[in-house]
Amino acid sequence: MHAKDAIRLTLDNSDFILKSYINDLSDDELIARPVEGMNHIAWQVGHLIRAERMFIEAVKPGASPPLPEGFEQRHDTKSPSKDETTGFASKAEYLRLWDAQRAATKATLDSVKDTDLDKPSPEQFQQFAPTVGAVLNMTGVHALMHVGQFACVRRALKKPIAI
Repeated sequence: MHAKDAIRLTLDNSDFILKSYINDLSDDELIARPVEGMNHIAWQVGHLIRAERMFIEAVKPGASPPLPEGFEQRHDTKSPSKDETTGFASKAEYLRLWDAQRAATKATLDSVKDTDLDKPSPEQFQQFAPTVGAVLNMTGVHALMHVGQFACVRRALKKPIAI
């Protein structure tokens, strides 16, 4: 297995897990909270899309599709209130944006030379992803960091075990 294969596997696994956890959730269930003070799934999926776009744009500017107006601000970590439940997209819209960004991420991975994976990452990512390859891998790992919270929401909603 080569580095790109491992990165692609991380991307594919995170895609499978995220979709498995939200597949049977309604739009209303996407705004249920894991616990008080934590962001709901709708915000988290939007945040993941926004962050993945940021990672890919840093590696290859212009590679990502545009996001709807106001989307980035709505899903920023500095969002004004974790308790807001209005103004979020539908599950179908989040999945459409997720799939478009993930396709751009995979296309970027395919376009990067193997030797470029070892190049230093942009400065803002150095602390947690010191190389281009690490940034590309982080796009899948980041999603895995969040989906554990989705499982908690599923349990609270009495949904069946998804995976």
